[in-house]
Order: sequence, then structure tokens, then C-alpha cells
Amino acid sequence: AAIGCTLECAGVDNSEPISGSPWTTRWCSFVYPADYYYEYTECDSTGSRWRVAIPHSPGACDGLPEPVKGTECTFSCRAGQFLEMSAQECTPCAAGSYSLGSGIRFDQWDATPPGFSTSITTFAVVSCSVSDNLPVSTWVPQGSYMESNRDECAVSLIYAVHLKKQGSVTFDYQYPDNNLLFEFFIQNDQCQETDQTGVKKWLKLTNHGEWATHSVSLKSGSNVLYWRTGAVLMGSKVVKPVLLKNVQIEGVAYTSECFPCKPGTYSTEPGSDSCLPCLRDTYSGHGASSCTLCNTTTHYASEGSGECNQRPPCSKKDHFQIHTACDSEGKTQIIYKWIEPKICLEGVSGAVPLPPSGEHKPCPPCNPGFYNNNTAVCSPCQPGTYSDGTKVCKRCPAGTEPVLGYEYKWWNVLPANMKTSCFNVGNSKCDSMNGRRGAVLTDTDEGTTIFRTTHPLYVPAPSMSLIGESGTEFGRVVFEFETECSSDCELYFMTDVNRKSTTVVESWAGNKTRQLYTHIMTKNASVSYTWAFQRTNQAWDVRYKVHDVARIFSVTVSNALDGQSSECRACALSSRPSGSLCVPCPPGHYIDPRSSKCTECPPNTHLVPRTTMGADTCRPCGPGSRSSKEHSLCFSDCQFSHTDGNVTLSFDFGPMGSVGTLMNGPSFTSKGTKYFHQFNISLCGGEERMALCSDNVTDLPTSEGQGEKAEATNAVKTFICQSTIIPASGRGLHTALSSQSINLANTFLGVTVANALEGIQSRPELFSQSARKVPDVNFFYRSLEPTSSCESGRSAVVTLRCRPQMSAQGQLTVPSECPAGTCDGCTFHFLWESSGACPTCTEMDYHQIEGACRGGHQDMLYVWTEPKLCMGGVSLPEKRTLLCENMDFFIRLSASLGALTALLLVVLTCYFWKKNKRLEYKYSRLIMSANKECEMPGADSCAVMEGEENDGDMDDDVVYTKPSLLGKLKAIASKGKGDRYENVQLNSSHPKALVWS
Repeated sequence: AAIGCTLECAGVDNSEPISGSPWTTRWCSFVYPADYYYEYTECDSTGSRWRVAIPHSPGACDGLPEPVKGTECTFSCRAGQFLEMSAQECTPCAAGSYSLGSGIRFDQWDATPPGFSTSITTFAVVSCSVSDNLPVSTWVPQGSYMESNRDECAVSLIYAVHLKKQGSVTFDYQYPDNNLLFEFFIQNDQCQETDQTGVKKWLKLTNHGEWATHSVSLKSGSNVLYWRTGAVLMGSKVVKPVLLKNVQIEGVAYTSECFPCKPGTYSTEPGSDSCLPCLRDTYSGHGASSCTLCNTTTHYASEGSGECNQRPPCSKKDHFQIHTACDSEGKTQIIYKWIEPKICLEGVSGAVPLPPSGEHKPCPPCNPGFYNNNTAVCSPCQPGTYSDGTKVCKRCPAGTEPVLGYEYKWWNVLPANMKTSCFNVGNSKCDSMNGRRGAVLTDTDEGTTIFRTTHPLYVPAPSMSLIGESGTEFGRVVFEFETECSSDCELYFMTDVNRKSTTVVESWAGNKTRQLYTHIMTKNASVSYTWAFQRTNQAWDVRYKVHDVARIFSVTVSNALDGQSSECRACALSSRPSGSLCVPCPPGHYIDPRSSKCTECPPNTHLVPRTTMGADTCRPCGPGSRSSKEHSLCFSDCQFSHTDGNVTLSFDFGPMGSVGTLMNGPSFTSKGTKYFHQFNISLCGGEERMALCSDNVTDLPTSEGQGEKAEATNAVKTFICQSTIIPASGRGLHTALSSQSINLANTFLGVTVANALEGIQSRPELFSQSARKVPDVNFFYRSLEPTSSCESGRSAVVTLRCRPQMSAQGQLTVPSECPAGTCDGCTFHFLWESSGACPTCTEMDYHQIEGACRGGHQDMLYVWTEPKLCMGGVSLPEKRTLLCENMDFFIRLSASLGALTALLLVVLTCYFWKKNKRLEYKYSRLIMSANKECEMPGADSCAVMEGEENDGDMDDDVVYTKPSLLGKLKAIASKGKGDRYENVQLNSSHPKALVWS
């Protein structure tokens, strides 16, 4: 300082003189290691890189350490270690933390981890940021998992990562609701989507409560990961969200820090690659190296808990009842036990004590197909035997066979082929996360043991391969249930075919009285049935106080290969000498009760499902239909005729095509998402020409089914089906989405021009009236599957109308009053206008036109009668040419004959006129001579007989008779023979007087 030295330091230069001193100093801002962190640059062409310091605060670049040579690009640390950037060496993780080495893991979701973001793709009319009375459309962290949105908005959870080498991404998820779309895809830094098959992009549905694992390979370089969800249709039901956890990414080459253990886990040793969960009644905080024991007197903790919970007072739902083993007297006793592990407190205010044991009662019987031989366990009967639940299994008599299936009426213990489990719903905890049972077996007031649940749980039956019987029904499930709800509870019934995906068949919300439900299985496959009950969607603190219950009284599954038998049925006998054994009848055959032989159904009849005895099991097909070769169903062969009076109309609907398609709409949801309803209709043909509605989102093949061309699980193949179609533009997708396929009609009833058939009424007033003479033809269909709103099942009427101006495929429409195709939700109406719906042409539909005769030839033409109301059938005859005479010859001949006739008439007229004059003259003379008072002049030429002059005084009377026309003609004809005289009869007063001329 004496020589004027200046203090140099790294930092900001704030030089100023010191008062009263010649010294000058710099006030510096020092940079500490906590103010920056290290990163590597991109590898160059030689495979080298540099380590640089990056400040946490942007812009504060002064005083940072100089870049130094970095490690090789292929360098990586082992699991349990991290790369300490200051020394550029692999260092073991401290206790309470872990490392994957060349990967990163996200398993703590108290908040959205750094690097993750959400994005809303708004393709709807209404904004997707906030919905009425619903949370924001986004992914929400829920502690141990991320929860997706529930609305129609397409919301993406995004994470960008740069991989130094080829790696992978693996994550666990729950996807229980097919009303929500869930896709996972990857883009590069150019926003180009990497090649992925539908199996990798669209994720499979999961069973309720089960977590599925999904893994996709990643390329080196930049990768942007997208988890995108959005409801297909909101409707009135609450959609279950997608849950995501344990996201692990491999290929980052190194990690510069270790990850602390999340609450409820710990790691005691340095260099750990994972954390262990805390045991029951212990807990741990963030980054713990050990777990702490709870005060078990007042608190408890389930396995993997991050805190201790206070024990609540005991309530009714904390205990359950069981039946003791049957004693030597065949009696049992109902006793009550606390659900283990016990978490409630007795003897405090509001606590409910454990009820006392009940009285000894006779042991309830076993379920049908089982027996109890004075033991506490019900054992299944041996194959070929049956039981109604008593102590003995009986063998079926000769000529009968056991009916296989499952029938549960008593719930002393949960059947061995059933299990219960709890699953997370929404943003709430699972009731059985504390390790308690989810199912409670109890008794009703009537003494019937039932299945009762007060928790969200599912009870799947075992996978059962069904025996195929004649008809479209392979088996059925019948169960009796009721619900008591004070909140928004809901009971679900689901199926899982061939272990592909669980599909909700039917659900019931709110209070439901005791009732039966029947589900018909139409596929010969391995199937599991699941019952799930959700008490409420509200938060845990509210849900814990809700005591809603669902009760299942009985479950019956018919036609299961591995089932038990409760009864025997008559069967067909073999014709061989040792033929006392039952043999299966071929398709379309029934058992004749008299001979116990298989007999084929008559033509055009179908075998009623679940009936095989007697000829009355073969029911005739409806009008205008025929049966398949196996007599499994009735269908139209596209030929139909109708007679009205003496006119018969014949129709051939073959040109209209095997399947007609109609896409109505568009329709829009409350948020503006556009969707369509697509109907596929099979008009003619049997099983090989059925309509097919597929699901290209959730219906994905499994690893077991690869290499097999199996039919999709959620695909619907029937006469009439419906799918919900979301166009590609509606959600920014590459292809349109097809989902929610349902069966509208799987039974063909008949075809007729009448407006009603078997209780189904067509409604022609829904469509514009046709002024044509050709009647409309109605195809009637019905579905075997009842729904909650249509207890007798759905039905459909397809009206065919003749439109000659249209093509053969024509046009399908729905009523304008009912754009969804139905006005009541149970009966669907369609109008199919086509030229193929016109009758076939006959000779009565055309007429002949004669052409002019030219050059001795005449053409004969044939034209259709207008308007033409027929198609196909007979063709117009070819034009014919006939020989003919020229018209000029006939004209000249006619003129000549006319002139000759006119001349003859003139001559005859003149002749008769002259003749008439002569006769008139003679007549006048005769009159004059006969008149005495008058003097008549004498005739000019008159012959006087002898003695006339002497007798001049005589008074003579002259009588003239006028000749007839025939006489005149005769007279003319006789002139040529010399008879020139005309005789006139005269009457005289003298008898001998004669007068002549």
C-alpha cells in the first residue's frame, strides 16, 4: 500500500479512492462455487469435449472458472455413482440417495419435477384452460404419481432429454377407462415424430388397481417425450384419469448428482442404486438414510409411509364377521374380528366396540358343485358328479351329463378362484393402502350370506374357457346385486377377454334396489369377470366418512370348462355298442328325447341357445329369411317377393352390397370436440358377411397373440354396430380414432312390407313419404344384450326404398328428428334409398312400339314403361324388323275402289229415280180411275179387257200394294228374263173383274 499497490480480485470493478489516503482500492464481488454449475459441451468430431461453468443467474459471467478439457464422450459411471464435475471423477452416492449411473429416474411427484411441462392442444371451440366446476385441464402431481386430466382437452405431459448414446424410457401407468385416450410418442428436436407402431403409441388398458409397465427405445440425440390424454366423450359419467409414476430414462451417459430417496424410503449404504421402502409403523422423510418408528400407541403407518397417522376411533367398518368351522354337530358360529392390521382405537370417545359372537346355527351349505364332509372346507366335486351344496356328490345317471359352471350363493369364505384388491381412484388414497382387507363378508337380516364391500375393490373371477354351444351364445353371467349410496358411488361390471384389456360392460350409479343382471358371452374365449365399486370421487378426508356399500348376493357363470356341476342334463348317446357315454351333438342338432340321438333341425330353422332337447328347440326363421348351415342364426339371402292382388314383386338386394355404412353428424361435445357416430349394417348374408366395428385405440395385440391373426377383443361383429369416430383434425392426430364400439343388433327377425314384426314397430312418419307405387321393405333386427335403459335389449329397423335414379349402393340416412338414429335409445331407425331396392324387371314393365313401313320393312321396338321402377331381371328384347307392303299401293287401291263405288252409286241412283217416276205415274192413273166423283184421265198405255166399254157403268175399286225394297231388287233382277210387267192386285166390287197393267 505504501508504494501504491492496487488490490486485484476477480469480480466487479468498483474502483474508488480512499478518503484521506493516496491509496486506491477495488471493491470486489466474489464468485462462490454455489453460484454456478458445470456442464459438458457437445462432442466434436474427434470425440472430445470441454467442461464449462454455467452461472445459476443468467448474465453473471464474470469471475467464472476457465473451461477445461472434459472426459471422453464415452465415459460413464456405474449405478450408485455420480460424476463429480469439479474433479471429473465418479463418486459414490451418499446414504439417503441413489443413482442409476447412466440413467435418471422420477419417482417423486409432490411437485412437477424440473424439466417436465404441460401443454394443452386446443382443437375445440371452447378454451380448455378452465372448465366449469372442474379443475384446470392439466397433469397434476399427487405425491407418488402424476394424474392426468379428465376432460376432452388434449393435454400433454412433456419432457425433453438429450441422450449421449442409444437408450430407453420406461414408466409405470394405470389406464382403467377406455373413455379416455392415452398415447405416448416421441419427437426429435425438429418436432418430427419418430416411427412407432400402434402398439407402442397407443397404450393398453389396465385392470383396475394394476400398474402396467411400458418401455420404448430411444435414439441418441434430442428426444422429446409426450404423454397425451383426452377424453373421447365426457357425457354424464366421470372419466377415470391416467396415473403415471416411476419414469426412468437410460442413455444419458452420466448423472452429475444423486437423487435423494423420496419420503417413505431410505438407503443406508453409500453407493446405492435404489431406495428401500420403510416397514409398517415406521416412516422417513426426504433423503433419509433410515426409518423412524411411530408411537404405535396413538399412531400408525402403512408400509412406505412418509409420516405417521393418528389412529381413529374404531367404527363398524373396522371389523368383519366370519363363520367358525362346522363342529361335530354340524353347527357354526358367527364371530367378529378386527381387520388386520388393526389401526383403530378402542375405549375412546365415539369408538364402536367389537360385537359379541353370535349363537351356534346350522352350517350353511356349500355352493352348488361343492360338498362338505363334516369339515370346515368346501371341496369341489369330482368330474362327472354334481352336488347342490350338501355333504355328498352324486354321479349323473346314465344318459345325462353334468352342467359345468360356477354358482356362488354362500360367502362363508371368499372362493379360491376369486380375489379382492384395492386400487387408487382419482386424486385420493386407496382405502386398503394401509394393508387392510378390501372385502367384508357379512349376513343380511334374512340370514343369507352375501358379498359386501365398503371399499374400492375389484373381484375378478378366474379365466374361463367357455364351451361353444349352438347359436351365438357361448355362456352367460347372472348376478344379483344392490347398492346403498349417499354420495356419488358407482358399481362397475367389466370383462377381460383373452387377457388383453378390461372393458366396462355396464355400470350403475347411485342407489339401486336388489336386482338381477345377465351378461351373454358371444365369443368362445378365455374371459375374466370383474366387479368394481367406487364409493366416491371426492378427496380422502371426505371419502373416509362415507359408508356407501355395494352387495353382491349371488354369481352364476354357466358353461365354463373348469367349472363345477350343480345339476345334470340329458345328453345324446353314442350309436356304438359301448355308447352309454354322452357324445356332443354336431352344430345345429338337438337331442331327440325318445331315442336320445342327435337330430338335425329342419330347414330354415335355428337352434335356440341353451336348449338342446326336443324338436321345439328349433325355431322357424322369420319371413323372408333362411337359416345358416349350422342352424345357428337366421339371415336374409337378399331375395324377397311380395304379392299384392294378382301382382307379384320380386326383389334382389344383392347389388346393394354386403355392408352399408352411415356416418351421421357431426356432433359436438360441451367443449366443442367434433365426433361422428358410424353405423355399419349387414343387410344380407350369414356370419361371413357380418358388419364389423373395431377399436383402433385400446384394442391392441398382446405378446401372446403375436403371430396369430386373432380377432380384436373390443371389435364388434354383428348385423348392426355403432362406433364413435373422432376425425384426425379434431385432435391433431394422423388418423381418425374409432372407439366405443357397441352391438345394436345380433339377431335377424325377418323382412316384410308390414310396419311391425315381433313387437318391433317401424315409424315411416320419421322419414319423407314415398309417392312411388313400389312399397317400402323393412328389415327387422334385435339384440340379445340388455342394457340398463333397455331391459329387453335394443332393436333396429332398416327401411329399403326404391330410388331408380340412385346407384345400387344408394344412401343411408337416419331420421332428422333423431340424428343419433334413435329417439328412445332402444329402437334404431334407418332409411336405405337405392336403385337396388327396386323390384326386378318383368315382361309387364315394358311395351312394344311399331315403326313405319319403309321399303317393305317395318321395325318393332321395345321401351320401358315410364317411370321405370325396376332394376335387373329381364332385359329389353332386341329390335325386330318385319316385311310389310308399301303404303302407296294401298292408297291407290283404296282410291280406285272408292271411285268405282261412287260411280255405281250414281248409276243406281239414276235408275231408281227413273223407275220411281214411272211407278208414280201409274199409281196416279190408278187412283184417278178408282175415284167415282172425279173423272180420271185415261192411261197412256193401258190394256182394256173385252167388255170393258159395255160395263162402263160399273164401279170398280183399285187397290195398290207398294212393293218392298226386296221386291224391287227382285224385279230388277228379273228384267233380263223377259218379265217386264209389274202385277198389281185390284179389288173390285165385282168378283170377276180383273185389273192389270
